[in-house]
Amino acid sequence: MSSDDVALRIRHISKRFEIYDKPRHRLQQMLFGRWKTYYREFWALRDIDLEVKKGECVGIIGRNGAGKSTLLQIVTGTLQPTEGTVERHGRIAALLELGSGFNPEFTGRENVYMNAAILGLTKAETDAKYDDIVAFADIGEFIDQPVKTYSSGMMVRLAFAVNAFVDPDILIVDEALAVGDAVFQQKCMRFIRKFKEEHTILFVSHDTAAVVNLCDRAVLLDGGRIFRIGPAKDVTEYYLSRQFQALQKGGTIEEKGAQGIPKATPEEDVCFKDMRHDFIVTTNLRNDIELLRFNDASGAFGTGAAKITDVVLTDESGDKLSWCVGGEMVKLRISAEAYRDLYRPIIGFIVKDHLGQGLFAANTCVAYLQNPLSVSAGQALVAEFEFRMPILYRGDYSIMVSIAEGTQQENVQHHWIHDAFIFRSHAPEPLALLGIPMKNIKMKVC
Repeated sequence: MSSDDVALRIRHISKRFEIYDKPRHRLQQMLFGRWKTYYREFWALRDIDLEVKKGECVGIIGRNGAGKSTLLQIVTGTLQPTEGTVERHGRIAALLELGSGFNPEFTGRENVYMNAAILGLTKAETDAKYDDIVAFADIGEFIDQPVKTYSSGMMVRLAFAVNAFVDPDILIVDEALAVGDAVFQQKCMRFIRKFKEEHTILFVSHDTAAVVNLCDRAVLLDGGRIFRIGPAKDVTEYYLSRQFQALQKGGTIEEKGAQGIPKATPEEDVCFKDMRHDFIVTTNLRNDIELLRFNDASGAFGTGAAKITDVVLTDESGDKLSWCVGGEMVKLRISAEAYRDLYRPIIGFIVKDHLGQGLFAANTCVAYLQNPLSVSAGQALVAEFEFRMPILYRGDYSIMVSIAEGTQQENVQHHWIHDAFIFRSHAPEPLALLGIPMKNIKMKVC
């Protein structure tokens, strides 16, 4: 990658913090640090290497404490690394913390001019952009009130507006939109989508759907290191599988009237990520086309106490489908097998687009909440979902399927397959992510 194509070049960045157990240890370190160390070392980042191209949107994901915010503070220059270098090509605007950089005693207007000056704009340039900033923030007369009187939502509105309209080459957003209301979040997402057409974005969020939707690549941080980097869909799916596995290493799930779900044995507590199953290809005689019936080649995970064995999409008559138009009644049948006794099994699915965004989903939990099923080891289990297929954009879609055990809020994943079934939509183009089949549409002149 040539230097002309690079917006950010991060080379071997590491960051160490000194942790003092008691306040007096700081003084002792200053006085006697040459002979004795009074702190513990904590490395928030270790050897981070990353290049971000101009015009690229890169998502950064990971658990709390993984080092995401520390990395962004180093990129923006508000924090100095212990080791390594950062090359920045262009103006950076960052929304890292709620109202960071605002003087609480100043009015919103005064903070706009102050922050714009910090970001490199002259007063004349800020004057030209001021009306756009105020209109985007949409906080009304509060623009002339001290920032200390603002709510958290008003604070982030103004902070985002200032950073958005200073013409940055690189925009950094760190989970700040989570506090805004729904209307403002949509406004920000529209701005980000337009901004990413020509500029560079670093986007930190726990919302993996937003990362998949916006980002070209994603970086998974864990323990201050880059654990995985690649296409946003692949990295977020891997992160999701790790999250489920981490949650399931807790205890049992206690249910009323049951002895609880046993812990998986060491042999059962495995990840199926490296397992592969052959494609099962059959022929749809009605349409004379080949049908991909079940696919576990995309990777899966779970305890192994139960396993999905088949996924079939049919029409109302039971004929198998691999494509749809939208509006027709379909049935999705998911088969599974239990390898040990299961209490409260849950089978569910999510339909995703080509980016991996979930469009709609369902599971069996609520339907069997009052009368849960029990499955003995060696028994098969089949779930059937009947619904009217929404109208989807023309293209390929995947169905994620899983079998779990427990409740909607607390469950153990036994087998989860990201792209178990692929089908194609041949529908006319809807105006949104999906269209709703209408029973009737009328219009009259009154």
